[in-house]
Formats: sequence, structure tokens, C-alpha cells
Amino acid sequence: MDITRRAIFAQAWPIILGQALVPLVSVVDVAVIGRLSDGRNLGGVALGATILNLVFWSFGFLRMGVTGITAQAKGARDDQEVCATILRSLALGLGLGIMLLVLSPVIVPVGLRLMSAPAGVGDAAHDFLTMRFWGAPAALGFYAINGWLLGLGRTRLALGVQAVMNGVNIGLDLLFVGALGMGARGVGLGTTLAEWSALAGGIVAIALVLGPDWRGQLRAIGRARLLDMAAVRRLVVVNADIMVRTLALLAIFTWFTRSAAALGPVPLAANHVLMQMVSISAFVLDGFAFTAEARVGAAIGARSRATLLRAIRLTGEFSLGGGLLFSLAILLVGGDAIAFLTHDASIRALANAMLPYCAAVPLVGVASWLLDGIFIGAIAGATLRNAAVVALGLYLLTDFALKPLGDAGIWLALLASYAYRALALGLAVPALLRRSL
Repeated sequence: MDITRRAIFAQAWPIILGQALVPLVSVVDVAVIGRLSDGRNLGGVALGATILNLVFWSFGFLRMGVTGITAQAKGARDDQEVCATILRSLALGLGLGIMLLVLSPVIVPVGLRLMSAPAGVGDAAHDFLTMRFWGAPAALGFYAINGWLLGLGRTRLALGVQAVMNGVNIGLDLLFVGALGMGARGVGLGTTLAEWSALAGGIVAIALVLGPDWRGQLRAIGRARLLDMAAVRRLVVVNADIMVRTLALLAIFTWFTRSAAALGPVPLAANHVLMQMVSISAFVLDGFAFTAEARVGAAIGARSRATLLRAIRLTGEFSLGGGLLFSLAILLVGGDAIAFLTHDASIRALANAMLPYCAAVPLVGVASWLLDGIFIGAIAGATLRNAAVVALGLYLLTDFALKPLGDAGIWLALLASYAYRALALGLAVPALLRRSL
């Protein structure tokens, strides 16, 4: 198994570019709204995006769980299980997405009430969310396809589909908001249509991976293999643990946004602007974490301890270097980014004041992101779940303790949450190595 630095980077760079495109959707949303609309619409998109991330990424296990299972099936050279995995997970994603769409008339008002939406902002957030939920089946279906492609190491195909989605989203944002003046509703509609284009592209990618006889390969699996209860049970158990883990982490970011909203519209909008830089760094550095998922999963499937240890070490080297570079980049160009994303003077001033805390996130957070990838590749869902729950509890205590510091306290508590999670996962690594091989 090829496990050199060159091979790691060759696998990681398409993921890095693809991951850079993921938060670009939000960055474009913020830039278009921030420059072509008003603070009410910007705050509405910020609040709506937080609620939507909490709901949609509660089902992020469709990406993470599928990656580990696929990588291990590939490492064990079980081609039929590789095919069965995408069918099971895609059906699950589409079904859950339809369920969210049906429940959205209840989810949206309850979410806005729980987030204590400021006056005026709530209406814009409602418009944004109403449009976005129409993309739920496509978004969750694509989570499964993306996880499958990453588990197989087909990172360039994953990049291509992501690029299509982002190109569609950017064009529609400019049309609906810039040209037609649709505000937050236009942002939501543009992203929803982009997600459906990504699902279509993902289905094409599945066919490309399986080759000219892709229909025959899928038919050859058979109902018995597709509905194999041991495999289905494994998918459900792993996904349940990862779902709890994801909910705990989303709760951290939701509370972060809620704490800012309690301080007023300006801190809410300023922190959302800064979180675009955090999102870009996290998504890009996740390129190495995703590579670790595939490499660790394949090493465990092949029962190779030496390959597993080398995969962890090399992806760790790249991750640490990337975290340092992103922290420096945010310090150097963060002020210009803030000026580009919003023209509101009060939002700019507060965002610049909080910029050093934002710049610390990539360096502090990179260990937790990489360790997530290692444990996802090992399908160690229970460990991920426990570490996230511990981090959430300690974060809430820290946030309450630092509340007198205002927005600075909110950022310090967020930084602490990354450290708590990295420590909890790091302590579990020796047991993972003993148990996995």
C-alpha cells in the first residue's frame, strides 16, 4: 500500500480544494448579502445558517460513517460490499431528507424561537430556511455519495462534483440577490438548486467509479446482500454514535451563535463574518483528516499495523503545518477579508477586534480535526461520541464562566472546546491501536 508523503498529498489536494469550495458557498452568501443587502438580511442568513447546520449536520454521519465502512471494505477487497454500501447509504440519505422537508414547517419556527432571533432578523431567517429545506433530500443524499467517494480515495471525482455545486450556487446567488433583489430568500433558493445539481453529479460519479457495466454490478449485489442484517446493523450503530457526536459539536456552534445573538445584532453579524474564515480553515485542513479516514480505514481492513501508524504520522505532519499557515494567513489578511465581506462600519470594527481569537482557531483546532479523521476511519463511533459529549459539557461551563468578558469570552470558550475534544480523543489513541489490529 502506497504510504509516502507524495501519495498522501496526491490524495489530499483534491479534497483540500473540494473542502475549500464547501465554505465558499457560505462566504459567497455572506458577501452577496453583506454588500448588496442590509444588516437585517445578513443577520437572518447568519441565524438561519446556524439552525440549518444544526439540523442538516445532525445527519453528517451519512458522510463520515460511510467513509470508514467503504474504506475498510476496499482494504478487505470486498467489491460487492463497496457497491452495497452506497446503495444502502444513498437510500437512507434520501429518506431522511424527505422526512426533514415534511417536518420543516415545524422545525423552522421552533428553531427561530429557541435561537431568540432579534427583531427583524427572524423574518429574513425564516425566508432563508424555508427555501433551504427544499434541498434537504439532495443534501443528505450527497453526503452519502461524498463519503463513499472519499472512502474509495476517488478524491478528484468528489472535487469535480463539489465544484459543480459551488459554481451553480455562486451564479444563482448573484442572479437572485444581486439582480433580482430577493435577499435572504434568494440565497436559500440558490443554494437549494445547487444541492440538487450536486446530487445529480454525484450519481454520475457513482456510474464512473463502477465503470461501463455499473448497472450490472449494482444488480449483481442481490437483495440478500443489500439487506444483510449484520451490515445494516453496523451502519446503523456506527451512524447512531456519530450522530450523537455530531449533535454535540453542533450544539457548541449553536450555543456560540446564541451567545453572540444575546449580545445584539452587531456581535451576531461580526462573529458570523469571522466564522467564514474559521470554516474555510477547518474545511481545508479536513482534507488531511479525510485522507486519514481513508488511509486508516484501508490499513485496518488490510490488517497492517505499520501502514496504520505511518498514515497517522504523515497526515499529522501535514495537519500541523497547515494549521500554522492558516493562523498566520488569518492574522495577515483577515482585516481585508472583513472589509470585503461587509460594508457596515460597526460590524467591521468588532470583527477586527475579535480577529486574533479567530486566527488562533486553526492552530488550536487542527489536532481535534485530525483525530476525528483517525477515529472515523477506524469506525470508532463510541469514542467519537464520548469525546464530543465531554467537550460540550466543559465548553458550556467555560462559556458561562467567561460570559463577563463579552464577545472575547465567547471566542475563548470556543477555543477551549477544541482543546477539550483533542485531549479526550488523544487519550483514547493507545486503546484504538490495541483494539483495531
